[in-house]
Amino acid sequence: MMDSAPRPAIETPCVKVCVVDPETQLCIGCGRTRPEIAGWLGMAPEQRHLIVEQLPERLATLTLRKTRRGGRAGRIARS
Repeated sequence: MMDSAPRPAIETPCVKVCVVDPETQLCIGCGRTRPEIAGWLGMAPEQRHLIVEQLPERLATLTLRKTRRGGRAGRIARS
């Protein structure tokens, strides 16, 4: 017999932009590390909350470290 009790939804900071920056090893979408992403469902709510609190600073640091090289401006600069 299947368990018909609904499971509570687990909140996630995922924004469906799953690209890990090779330099920082942080996802550029949510700011988590690969181990954090992989273990997210198995973490206690307290652990997830602690990580979520760190994400804005991680993402801000990631953004400051990177410069955009593509697009029209990148093509003009390479010309």
